[in-house]
Amino acid sequence: MKYILVTGGVISGIGKGIIASSIGTILKSCGLRVTAIKIDPYINIDAGTFSPYEHGEVFVLNDGGEVDLDLGNYERFLDINLYKDNNITTGKIYQHVINKERHGDYLGKTVQVVPHITDAVQEWVMNQAKVPVDDDKKEPQICVIELGGTIGDIEGMPFVEAFRQFQFKAKRENFCNIHVSLVPQPNATGEQKTKPTQNSVRALRGLGLSPDLIVCRSAKPIEMAVKEKISMFCHVEPEQVIFIHDVSSTYRVPILLEEQGIIKYFKQRLNLPIDDQPSDLLMKWKKMACRYERLLKVCSIALVGKYTKLSDCYASVFKALEHSALAINYKLDLMYIDSTELERSTEAENSVKYHQAWHKLCKADGILVPGGFGIRGTEGKLQAISWARTKKKPFLGVCLGMQLAVVEFARNCLNWEDANSTEFDPDTKKPVVIDMPEHNPGDMGGTMRLGKRRTVFKTENSVLRKLYGDEMFVEERHRHRYEVNPELTHCFEEKGLKFVGHDTEGNRMEIIELENHPYFVGVQFHPEFSSRPMKPSPPYLGLLLAATGTLNAYLQRGCKLSP
Repeated sequence: MKYILVTGGVISGIGKGIIASSIGTILKSCGLRVTAIKIDPYINIDAGTFSPYEHGEVFVLNDGGEVDLDLGNYERFLDINLYKDNNITTGKIYQHVINKERHGDYLGKTVQVVPHITDAVQEWVMNQAKVPVDDDKKEPQICVIELGGTIGDIEGMPFVEAFRQFQFKAKRENFCNIHVSLVPQPNATGEQKTKPTQNSVRALRGLGLSPDLIVCRSAKPIEMAVKEKISMFCHVEPEQVIFIHDVSSTYRVPILLEEQGIIKYFKQRLNLPIDDQPSDLLMKWKKMACRYERLLKVCSIALVGKYTKLSDCYASVFKALEHSALAINYKLDLMYIDSTELERSTEAENSVKYHQAWHKLCKADGILVPGGFGIRGTEGKLQAISWARTKKKPFLGVCLGMQLAVVEFARNCLNWEDANSTEFDPDTKKPVVIDMPEHNPGDMGGTMRLGKRRTVFKTENSVLRKLYGDEMFVEERHRHRYEVNPELTHCFEEKGLKFVGHDTEGNRMEIIELENHPYFVGVQFHPEFSSRPMKPSPPYLGLLLAATGTLNAYLQRGCKLSP
């Protein structure tokens, strides 16, 4: 097993996740089996109870793990399926060690950060690195490990110490450290500054880790003189300094790394049994990146949610839309609309914001209402859904978006004015959305219906079934507490809102489709989590096809994309 540790310096959010994913993609293109681990030094057990404004979206895995969004990057780039234990947190490690101490596993010894916490980290990494993540179920050969935060953070210290020890346990030819740093360019001088990188590498060395590669992030391409300066002051060869500037799409990053000789370096440094040239997989990435940059036709989608100030809150949704747009040769114009700004109360408080939000919604080619929790902004989402339904605008509702589509239909088509979800009004007379029977209202963490579940189509006359390749069932990832009330579904079906997909027992409503509408679809699951750059998610692809007016032609071709 070869281990590649990716650390970061200067600032967090520098792009370590994309660089770690890109390195994995390059090694996979050389024919190696690659897995990935993300270490988050926070004390939470997992990401499940975070607000999206804390660390971006919560990504859900097949096994129901609620994890950091970087695991989504790994899955998309490497086309693998990870597990909850591929996300290590301080909380998980301490819980593991404390449980062992309570069981008496330490035989009365004083339990300390060194060696007990650091040993637990190393043991976890070695065990998880062996778990197969590809469809062929073979043990991986390379494990890319990303250490969250920046070098010098107090909460990350035990992990840095663990890897300082681990480099000797694994042996030099099996362990490599990549340090990602920032090269800022102040507007006042326009000069690219290397001092932050020098200080960051010095801090890393002071903690016992020496970088094998220094990846320098910058806004613009870095000059050769800067590369030579970093090489000299950071005690590495010039070819060990890699530059990654801001690019038009993240698909470019693996190509930039490969162009700077990273395959040859890894082959020598880790004694890898590979050719110097990448395979067809990286050629596909190159073609995809070039195609992305040459797109001319634009499709605009309005994303109506309440976490719109930070794009990472809907990272997987954005990627799923982007994958679908790229598949049909369109450039995606994603317009984020804060759902509260569509509400009547905003018109009274700030009429400019209100009219701007409605202007965006009206000019969009399609409307998407993603998942979420809580009552804030729901009235605005209901307004957007009503607009999509009545104006025949292509619409996709995901999780809460589907539930609100049912509420909107109940209020405006069934004339149940007080129809609501028990999440927002526990005493509603028409509870069209109810909480799940197995939901435990005690602890918040891990109380939802989570992970991959099967959805069975109950009719052949379904747009989504055709988009999924006419399969009898699909398996997608879930993350929700509330369900459409199965006792009331017959009322909706009589009026044209069809529940075309159920769970295996037939009790839980998974997919809705509206008759006599170009594309009005709701799904209880989160299809964005399984979207891949070369395998777009069918519900999102359907939305883009409908928004560009090409859905019927696509279905008539037998769900084949035109060249």
